[in-house]
Amino acid sequence: MPRLKLSGVTKAYGATLALRRGDLAVEAGEVHVLIGSNGSGKSTLCKIAAGSVKPDSGEVLVDGKPVVVSGPRGARAAGIGIFYQELSLAARRSVAENICLSDLPLKGGAFVDRDALEDRAARYIGLFSEVSGADFEADAPVDTLRADQRQLVEIMKTLGSEAPILIFDEPTSALDRAQVERFFEILRDLKAEGRAMVFISHRMDEIFAIGDRVTVMRDGETVGTRNISDTSPDEIVGMMVGARETLAAPTTTQPLQAASGDVALSVRGLTGPGFTNIGFDVAAGEIVGFGGLHGQGQSSVLRAIFGAAPRTEGTVSLKGTAVTAATPREAIRRGFAYVSGDRGRDGVISGRPIFENVMPIHYLRDRLIFARPSALRGKAEKALQALHTRFAGLSHSLNSLSGGNQQKVVIARWLIDRPEVLLLDDPTKGIDLSAKADLFALIRTLAEEGMGIVLYSSEDAELLANADRILVFNGGRVTRELKGEERTRFNLYHAAYEAAE
Repeated sequence: MPRLKLSGVTKAYGATLALRRGDLAVEAGEVHVLIGSNGSGKSTLCKIAAGSVKPDSGEVLVDGKPVVVSGPRGARAAGIGIFYQELSLAARRSVAENICLSDLPLKGGAFVDRDALEDRAARYIGLFSEVSGADFEADAPVDTLRADQRQLVEIMKTLGSEAPILIFDEPTSALDRAQVERFFEILRDLKAEGRAMVFISHRMDEIFAIGDRVTVMRDGETVGTRNISDTSPDEIVGMMVGARETLAAPTTTQPLQAASGDVALSVRGLTGPGFTNIGFDVAAGEIVGFGGLHGQGQSSVLRAIFGAAPRTEGTVSLKGTAVTAATPREAIRRGFAYVSGDRGRDGVISGRPIFENVMPIHYLRDRLIFARPSALRGKAEKALQALHTRFAGLSHSLNSLSGGNQQKVVIARWLIDRPEVLLLDDPTKGIDLSAKADLFALIRTLAEEGMGIVLYSSEDAELLANADRILVFNGGRVTRELKGEERTRFNLYHAAYEAAE
């Protein structure tokens, strides 16, 4: 009998079906790997098991008995502990306090028992003492720690639940090899104790090093389970893809130009936080895609080129001329444009009129101090119409628009004064299919007109349908280039999931 079983679980967020059919059965004394591409539903399935997401239908069973897991307390009562991909730490609290946060030892029923807290935390800190770093202390505030150390605290916190069922959603993403090896030693000890564990990872070498069985998800559904000893990386990737030879749809962009004078953007040896030694060229009229799993350095590279994130080494050249843009303002004036999928952080001016959201780049590039809005309305309307933007009037608040139309406004601001190179950082995140179609139709048109375009998308289908070449990122490096008939879902997934050197 499985310790944990999820059967026929579904979850929708409005019109978006995050989980079409989720099935998972985890036995005592096993590490059960859960794998799937971005958006396949694996994290949603785990959150349902842990009670942080309520399913629309389906059944969750613990030791054969149906349970309704209502929140973190319900999960603890059911014997389930989870490591969240998005760390759930209290930044201003100490390492020891975070480890015991889910069940603080109390004295007199009201006050924290500091001695008991420190004793309990010391047990889990000791498990990683050889790999956590000399500056890792029980009383250190979490917000003073490195990314790998914060991830270790989250692992310790999960282990500290002492739950018989443990779920780890990408727990090794920020850890070095020594830390991963120590963590796996601990998992093997827990397996020997009879714990049931779910392990999500995007590294194929880790899956085969620690897993007993693997369940594959694709497009919100469970597609199959295999014994690790009876399968191979190619079979797993094939299950994730669904068809081994799924070729990309033909693009309408111009082919890569071989002449050096046609190169719009050249990047060499670019290095910074989260990425190392990145080099590539983009021809005028070409769309180069950035692929791979989310968080492998794609966004950081785009932001570094645009001057919005630091870079420690490397060169960037625009049409053969070196560019040392240290700020977005400089990059804009040199001919770069950057569109982010995070409208709230990098795009919209919330609460202000649509006109003010369309025009700031034009003001900046032309160094306009004073201008008559009436003279510029025609430019704004033309740019918005190119994207089929639906709006009542330029004086209306941006907040009156849908998310897709807000993103169109962000893109339209770059169309008034055409840039040389357009950097697209997951630009369709959170917008509907109609808005996506309008956006990609425009991107292809801009490429045909000679613009150099770099497109990062977390949706593989967007890259396969729109990019001439795809550079696959893995561990902050470009590990493979896919072009021509190599641009298949199988090859994209295989490169994304193989062990990064």
